[in-house]
Amino acid sequence: MNIRVYYEDTDTGGVVYHSNYLNFCERARSDAFFERGLSPVLSSGHFVARKLEADFFSSAKLGDMLEVETKLIDMRAASFRLSQIIFKDAKKVFELNITLAYITFEGKPQKISSDVKELIKSIFAAG
Repeated sequence: MNIRVYYEDTDTGGVVYHSNYLNFCERARSDAFFERGLSPVLSSGHFVARKLEADFFSSAKLGDMLEVETKLIDMRAASFRLSQIIFKDAKKVFELNITLAYITFEGKPQKISSDVKELIKSIFAAG
């Protein structure tokens, strides 16, 4: 997914504010569903961030075009892990490893059904 850096994404120096890299990754995960005519909120539940590991390699700035690459790392009974890397001109700017837990609408963890597992694999399969 491609993202342009806008003024609202930056600090007063025109550099992307650190938390906005998480927003860019969230947008890429949601768009992966939207591009297939789906919603990231499923009929049986939805995913929430459980654990994050973030690494910052260089800065993106106002007006930059960024590319977010998302790949499935592994899947467990009630969660899965993704690797998300943000590139600027093919240079790694930011990397996120995120664990997403599947929960009911009441907020309780639940196992991921085989249908949902296949959906996740088809959307985020390692390229």
